[in-house]
Amino acid sequence: MTEASDDGRTAPLVAVLDYGSGNVHSAVKALSAAGADVRLTSDRGLIQDADGLLVPGVGAFSAVMSALHASRGDELIERRLAGGRPVLGICVGMQVMFELGVERGHDAEGLGQWPGAVTELDAPVLPHMGWNTVRAGEGSTLFAGLEDERFYFVHSYAAQQWSLEVMKPFAEPVVTWCDYGTPFLAAVENGPLSATQFHPEKSGDAGIRLLSNWIGALPRH
Repeated sequence: MTEASDDGRTAPLVAVLDYGSGNVHSAVKALSAAGADVRLTSDRGLIQDADGLLVPGVGAFSAVMSALHASRGDELIERRLAGGRPVLGICVGMQVMFELGVERGHDAEGLGQWPGAVTELDAPVLPHMGWNTVRAGEGSTLFAGLEDERFYFVHSYAAQQWSLEVMKPFAEPVVTWCDYGTPFLAAVENGPLSATQFHPEKSGDAGIRLLSNWIGALPRH
C-alpha cells in the first residue's frame, strides 16, 4: 500500500533496488523527503509494480555490474524499461546504463541501454569531488526550475560522448552536460530511463527538488 499525503492524494511508490550497493539509505531518505513512498527492496514483484525504480551505484563499474548480475537486477531493470516503466540511475547507476566501462585498462560490459563507453575524465585532479553547475538540456523535466543550481559530484569516470540516434515518433533524449577538465554527461532523460552522474541525495535542496520533479512525472498505475 502507498501512503496518503496530507492533501489525501496517494504518494507514488518508488522502489530502491537493493543489490548490495552502498549509500542506499541516504537515497531512501531523499526520495521520502521529495514526496515518495519509498521501499528499499529486492522483491521482484514490488520492483516491477512500483511507479518508479531508483538504481543506486557506488564504487567500480565492474563491481556494480557483478552485483547486478548476481542479484538479477539487470533483468529487473530491462523488464521495467521494456514495459515503459520509469527507472532513475544515480552515479555508477547511470554509468552502467552504457555499453562499456573502461577502468584502469579493464573493460567491463554494461547494461547497454545507451551506446558508448564510460572512461576516465581528463582532468588534473581526480576524483571530481564537490559542487558543480550543469548545462541542462532544453525541455528537461528533471531540471525544471533548477537551471542555475549546483549539484554534488564524486567520480573519476563518466560518459563523455552521446551518440544515440532516435527515430520518430520517439522524442529526442534530453542531455545535460557538466565540465570538469572536459565536458561529460551529467544527466540523461530518455523516455522511461533517466540518470544523473551527480548525487541528488547529497545535493541539498536542489537534489530534493530534482527528485521531486522525477517523482511528479511518474505515471501512476
